Amino acid sequence: MSKWNMIVDVEKCENCANCFLVTKDEHVGNDFPGYAAPQPLHGHRWVDIHRNERGQYPIVEANFMPVMCNHCDNAPCIGAGPKGAVYRRSDGIVIIDPVKAKGQKQIVDSCPYGAIFWNEELDLPQKWIFDAHLLDAGWTRTRIEQSCPTGALRSLKVDDTEMSRMAVSQSLEVLKPELNTRPRVYYRNLHLMTKCFVGGTIATRADGREECLAGVKATLVKGGQVVGQAVSDVFGEFKIDKLDPDSGNYELTLEATSGKKASRAVRLGQSQYLGVLEM
Repeated sequence: MSKWNMIVDVEKCENCANCFLVTKDEHVGNDFPGYAAPQPLHGHRWVDIHRNERGQYPIVEANFMPVMCNHCDNAPCIGAGPKGAVYRRSDGIVIIDPVKAKGQKQIVDSCPYGAIFWNEELDLPQKWIFDAHLLDAGWTRTRIEQSCPTGALRSLKVDDTEMSRMAVSQSLEVLKPELNTRPRVYYRNLHLMTKCFVGGTIATRADGREECLAGVKATLVKGGQVVGQAVSDVFGEFKIDKLDPDSGNYELTLEATSGKKASRAVRLGQSQYLGVLEM
């Protein structure tokens, strides 16, 4: 059976917050019986944007990641809400029943992703419903996908075998996989939020002047194993990404097209700029 999934491309998110705003527009003051009671005007962020800054000047970047209910196959909230207060539909969408879930604040605390919010006025736990009310009415895409100007969000309905194949072929990841909640929200380029990089500028001296050196192969080695490589651009800059934070000691080797070589030790805590490296 085909089920709904969401693919989020972190690299494409520009923090416009359209996904957050359209969810507010859809649910604040609007009651959808059987799906969701009205969302309060303030406090709830059913779709939120997480931010992460990496690096040091001049190689520094800010990345943004939309987060929402993951509609997990092994959703902890289902077990926390007895008597059908929370249930998973045959199409994979998880719904908090706006009638049966009243007064059950423990449902909020059951979510390891912090995606469930407490409506104090209605005495009700609430979250993003994957726009189930719109999909049931014939929509083929969620509102948050439609609102995204960069294509960072994609909602798709496929069977589990196809989704597993796509996850492998497109290097998709889920949040907190160690929890085995089996989320249906997948992320592309998640390393921009979770991993580190080492960068630098390679230069050479000629006629008493320092000039950028392009085409230099930079190789990062740990424990005798190559963990990453990059080639410097026309500005002499390189960046080796997808490194684990606080991962300790590395050796960086540089090899120019002329055959000239250099090396230096690197200790990695967070993403760092190594400065100008002369060859």
